[in-house]
Amino acid sequence: MALFPPLDASPEEVRDALRPLRNDFSVALHTAGNAFAVGAVIRVAHSFLVREIILIGNAPYYEKASMGMEKYETIVSVPDDDAFFAHVAGRPVWAIEKDHARRSLYDVAGFPRGVVLAFGSERGGLSAEFIARAADVIGIPMYGVNHSFPLAVATGMVMNEWARQHYSAR
Repeated sequence: MALFPPLDASPEEVRDALRPLRNDFSVALHTAGNAFAVGAVIRVAHSFLVREIILIGNAPYYEKASMGMEKYETIVSVPDDDAFFAHVAGRPVWAIEKDHARRSLYDVAGFPRGVVLAFGSERGGLSAEFIARAADVIGIPMYGVNHSFPLAVATGMVMNEWARQHYSAR
């Protein structure tokens, strides 16, 4: 059910048209370390019309991987954890971290309003200090010998579960 903007619409006109359709959750990427993966996440996050995409640290993103969707998204860059937590003050932060999970994504019965879903790098995940500041820690079950999902896949899985829970009743 993709929307088709008029071909002559500016990016700002498209952003304005999408604003009332945005969903009440955000995605944060903590020092992702892979510019292509960050671009892919921007593309996937656009498909779920997230409130914003927050980049923690100074990792760049590859615009070609976002397939132009960065033009329509609110992308916020913050330098560190303190700036991130100040930016999202008052909103619940859920760390998505397999090795320190308090519960499985499959056990989430509801996402809180305004939740910020925070993902770390494929190599290092999220730091213990960041996890300690999170309201919850969710793990995505894995069944092979691979240690992590690609970042765009993991974010897509969690955003899809958010959407499944919010839109299945409609």
